Amino acid sequence: MFIDENDTPDAWWVSAALRTIRAVVLVFDVLTFPLHLLVQRPWRKRAQSRRIKARIIESNADSITVRSISAPCDLHLRLVRDGVNSMESMLRAAAARWQERRCLGTRTVLSEEDEPQPNGRVFKKYRMGEYVWRSYTDVEREARQFGAGLRALGAAPRRNVVMFAETRAEWMLAAHGCFTQSVPVVTIYATLGDEAIAHGINETEVSTVITTHELLPKFKKILARTPRVDTIIFMEDQLKETPRDGFKEGIRIVAYKEVLELGKQSKIEGVPPAPSDTAIVMYTSGSTGVPKGVILSHRNMVATLKAFADAMPICEGDVLMGFLPLAHVFELLAESLCLIGGVPIGYSTPLTMLDSSSKIMKGTMGDATILRPTCITTVPLIMDRISKGITDKVSRSGPFASAFFKWAYAYKQGWMRRGYDTPVLNRVVFKKVRALLGGRVRLMISGGAPLAPDTHTQVRLCLCCDVVAGYGLTETTSCATVMDPLDRSTGRVGAPATGTDIKLVNWVEGNYRVNNKPYPQGEVVIGGDSVAEGYYKNPDKTREEFVDLAGRRWFRSGDIAELHHDGCIKIIDRKKDLVKLQAGEYVSLGKVEAELKTCPIVENICVYGDSSKTYTVALLVPNPRHLAELAARVGRPPADFDELCQDSVVEKAVVKELAEHARKCGLEKFEVPAAVKLCTEVWSPDMGLVTAAFKIKRKDIQERYKEDIKRMYAS
Repeated sequence: MFIDENDTPDAWWVSAALRTIRAVVLVFDVLTFPLHLLVQRPWRKRAQSRRIKARIIESNADSITVRSISAPCDLHLRLVRDGVNSMESMLRAAAARWQERRCLGTRTVLSEEDEPQPNGRVFKKYRMGEYVWRSYTDVEREARQFGAGLRALGAAPRRNVVMFAETRAEWMLAAHGCFTQSVPVVTIYATLGDEAIAHGINETEVSTVITTHELLPKFKKILARTPRVDTIIFMEDQLKETPRDGFKEGIRIVAYKEVLELGKQSKIEGVPPAPSDTAIVMYTSGSTGVPKGVILSHRNMVATLKAFADAMPICEGDVLMGFLPLAHVFELLAESLCLIGGVPIGYSTPLTMLDSSSKIMKGTMGDATILRPTCITTVPLIMDRISKGITDKVSRSGPFASAFFKWAYAYKQGWMRRGYDTPVLNRVVFKKVRALLGGRVRLMISGGAPLAPDTHTQVRLCLCCDVVAGYGLTETTSCATVMDPLDRSTGRVGAPATGTDIKLVNWVEGNYRVNNKPYPQGEVVIGGDSVAEGYYKNPDKTREEFVDLAGRRWFRSGDIAELHHDGCIKIIDRKKDLVKLQAGEYVSLGKVEAELKTCPIVENICVYGDSSKTYTVALLVPNPRHLAELAARVGRPPADFDELCQDSVVEKAVVKELAEHARKCGLEKFEVPAAVKLCTEVWSPDMGLVTAAFKIKRKDIQERYKEDIKRMYAS
């Protein structure tokens, strides 16, 4: 991940060529510097980056409260002016304003064909066509028809309906159909196991489930555990017929298009929701135990919508590529902002996104190449993969190309620190990297987990776009803080969003206090209209984590932050992730994991600390190619992946690799794992070891590998 400008190429001719390039570029810089100074005006960029973004509104010995100083933008004011106070009125206002403009796009799948591979195996791949678009008028009409059809099938206002489906246009249409009838939508991640799905369905007492062709077969087993369910609506596949036999007797299996037909013929009128009505019961991804249902009202959703409008500038010609789970509140609200802002959303999947994606047939372009998006919402895990992909490609590109790219990277980084861009280098060197995502991306928005500073820098630099990190939780409708797009720093999560107050409260046990120097520190407590109503059927947990003070609702996040002079915060710890080692040092497991994930050999990692020991250990899923290369470097004979993971010499080499990477990241020696267990299994949501948003489930991982943890500490 680290591209070091001081790396010296091995070959003399490469060094000579680079020295020549540096000399030519130096002359070019001297000649063009006055022009760049006048055109780019770097002092303005530096001033914009450093400007004050939030101010302290209240301070005492125990807490400090910060509020944004940003004024509402035009879109925010328009939402107020149009009386948008629910998701139903939001879609109505969007359709009235944008009418025949493109709204939701789905790519046509022409066929699924067998494609022989060089190794003789045969994989099924898609031959794909263009995007087909629904206009805003189409979307509003289809949503209303679906809502009426849902009522005709027996759904009732303020009675829950479960949405268990992958991200696609029909997900958004079905959700808005529910909103037109004041039907709360219970969202369940498509990657959850049968037990978690049944738990969500039973706890919310639903009789109707909305799913997809691919997920429908799961219900042949699940229905035995969900006695209330009598109707399943499925979104059709473009190519395959959906079998409806083999289900429990008495269950209605209805196609999405059939619900639309019912709605067309129905005389049922819409039932507009009130701001206080429940819009979503969103199950958290459950990184610390059983998923909890968070009750989000229409008021919560609209409050976040206004805050996102202020934080994310929308440009004419913007297009969003949607692929994250819509069951994640961050993606749902980001796409909702696009709806009200007139930004078309083209849907994709990780299997079809890039020209090289696993389901794309040779000769067929990936979704990004066809759609050419300008905005992408993403999570740090995907950003890390993009970053590692760039690094891997550079390392395999030959001695000169690799050395030239490293020099170009360091050169651009140096100028960007001063507030300049490098337009010539962008066209000559970084254009190919940009082309991977269609060539037009100007903004990547990352949420869901901390984004490593090195990943942030590399993606921003190589894709020539703004990378904006935000911070929020399901319990705050994904709203808390958002980075200013003009902020050139990394490692921070921005200032409070408009309409939201951030309070730092002393956490004495961890020695985080608001009077700490140089920065005030404390637990993040979030207040505002975006703070959820509470947990579904869990009053004790609601009382524990939510509080009403002076007419404002607050949520205790459990995250620890420090407040910087410009009003931005940096998440530095988490209460549940803090371990005190035997020698008295505190280790933030999450912080260590975030840094070590940027090491090329690490696919995923869970650090464990025993307070009776003086060091930490790690459970690590290695990258197979990098592990094989490391094994060869330390003289191990060729072996398959499983054998390498069991090799004690390779284990020790990985520990050294982590230590070297940790030193570059600035981690303390006691923070670096002294032993590792190399895990052959790729942790997935299906295994229950990571959440649907790919956050590690620490307790489940530790339980699964408890014998390995004992072995590491015993050795």
